[in-house]
Amino acid sequence: MSSREVYISSSGTTVLKFLIPRSQRRKFFIQFTLMTFTGWVVGGIASIAIEKYLLQTLSPGLLQQQPSWDGWVKSISSVVFAMIFAADQALVLRRYLSAWWLWMLATSVGWLASNNVSTAWIEYISSIANSLNKTLSFEDVIFFGGLSTISYVLSGIWLGFLQWLVLRRKTAGAWWWNFLPSFSYLCISIFVWLLSFLQDLIPEVSRAQILYLSGQALTAIILGVIPAIGFCRLKIYSRRITARQ
Repeated sequence: MSSREVYISSSGTTVLKFLIPRSQRRKFFIQFTLMTFTGWVVGGIASIAIEKYLLQTLSPGLLQQQPSWDGWVKSISSVVFAMIFAADQALVLRRYLSAWWLWMLATSVGWLASNNVSTAWIEYISSIANSLNKTLSFEDVIFFGGLSTISYVLSGIWLGFLQWLVLRRKTAGAWWWNFLPSFSYLCISIFVWLLSFLQDLIPEVSRAQILYLSGQALTAIILGVIPAIGFCRLKIYSRRITARQ
């Protein structure tokens, strides 16, 4: 398949080409995936460090009298994580998107919105399960677990929509990007679920830590690989040739 598509109309010829040239796709794929993984790890470490520092700085008495401070601290750490995560991706995209800073802003805000929405829905579903005042059966666990997973997956639309608002300025037919983060979240849920089947093979003394780190690594890799493939499929208008009268 050619890297260009030509559409001829009465007003002229519109030429589409891939946002990421074929000759640069492998390099872009590796760089974007690596920087996304790096942003996830560095952002996570930085957010945890900042949260611990702020909680240690504030007196325990103040936190007891003003519980909202704890929420503010967690919000600040989440913002730090989102900005570092988005900035690492923007470092790779600035070569292909002139408004790379808008990508950083959209990804930061979209990630926070997606995370808050999914957390709120999951907590609401958990409260319904707890209000039943009974030991949940296997069918109940599957049902409520499925609802939580669906809520997590659908929350990705917030991230996809804000990123699409940036991409639509330069790309053609990028509507499907609205659902790309949700597809990433679905893949994360599936792989983390499959990972849980390996827990019996892991020594119990380090099982929790290994499962947590493995889950985080899988999440970071998927959040890099799937969007990287998506970018390689995006097309832009390269030029328009007006037909002579």
